[in-house]
Amino acid sequence: MPDEGYRVLLSMTGYGEAQAHDNGVAVGVEVRAINSRYFKLNVRCPDGLGSLEARIETAVRQQIKRGTVQVGLRVDRQLTSDDYQINQRVLAGYRQQLQSLDPKFNDNEQVRLDTLLSLPGVIDETVVQSHDAAGIWPLIETTIEAALAVMTKMRVSEGHAMAEDLRLNCRTILEHVEKIASRTEVVVDNYRKKLTERLQKLLEEFNVTVEPSDVVREVGIFSERSDISEEIVRLRSHLDQFDKVMQSGESAGRKLEFLTQEMFREVNTIGSKANDTEIAREVIDIKAAIERMREMIQNVE
Repeated sequence: MPDEGYRVLLSMTGYGEAQAHDNGVAVGVEVRAINSRYFKLNVRCPDGLGSLEARIETAVRQQIKRGTVQVGLRVDRQLTSDDYQINQRVLAGYRQQLQSLDPKFNDNEQVRLDTLLSLPGVIDETVVQSHDAAGIWPLIETTIEAALAVMTKMRVSEGHAMAEDLRLNCRTILEHVEKIASRTEVVVDNYRKKLTERLQKLLEEFNVTVEPSDVVREVGIFSERSDISEEIVRLRSHLDQFDKVMQSGESAGRKLEFLTQEMFREVNTIGSKANDTEIAREVIDIKAAIERMREMIQNVE
C-alpha cells in the first residue's frame, strides 16, 4: 500500500477565509464545513445579494462534494456623498418653526445652515448599500475561491492524517486475517482428534464399533460447515478495494463506508462459522479495527 496514494483523501471539516477589494468595494468570505452524509449549503449574504446564492453554490460544489457548508459573505462599499441624502422637507420644517417663533425669542442672529444640518432627521443616515450583484460577482467569486483554497489545505492535511491511520488499521486487519487463514486447517485437525478421542471412549465403554468411513464423513461435514475460505478471500478483496478507492482521487467517503460494512459482515460470518476460540479472538480484534475505521470514515468526503 503506497503512502502517496492516500494524499487524495479529504476531510469534510475545515475553515477558510479571504478578503479582496477593488474599485471601492471590499469583499470578505468565511467558509466553514462539517461532516454530513449529504451536501448542504447555508449562505449568509447582505441584503440585495440573494440573487447570487445559486452562483455561490456552484462555486462551492466545484470544491466540495459532501458535508454541511456555511458561507458568510461581507460586502462593503466605500461611501460617497451620494450615500447621504438631505431631507429637504425636514430642513424646511425646522426653518419655518424658527421663523414663527415669538419675537422675544428672536435674537436677530441668522441661524447657520450647518447648525440646521446637525438637527435630527435632516441628514438621512440610513445608507442604502445598493450593490450591483452582477457587477461585483467576479470579485466575490475570486474571494470565495481563495477562501475555499485555504480550507482545502486544511482538509488535505487532515485527510492525509486520516489516510495514514486507515492504512495502519488495514494492515492490522490483514495481519489478523492471515492468522485466521493459517488456523483453519488446525481447526479441522483438532476436531478430528477430539472426535476420535470421544469415539474411543464410547467404544471402550459400550463395546461398539464405528466404521472409519463414518468418522471421515463426520469430519467432512464439520469441515464444510466451518469452511471460511470464501469469507477470507472476500475480506482480502475488500481490503484491496479499500486501498484502490483511497488512491482513486474521487470522493471516497461513501465507497469506503460501504466497504467497511462488507468487511464487518464477512468477519461476523467467520466468527460464527469457525467454532474456534483463537479465531474468535482474532475476529474481535478485526471488529475493533473496523469500528475505528468506521468512525474515521464518517469525516471523509
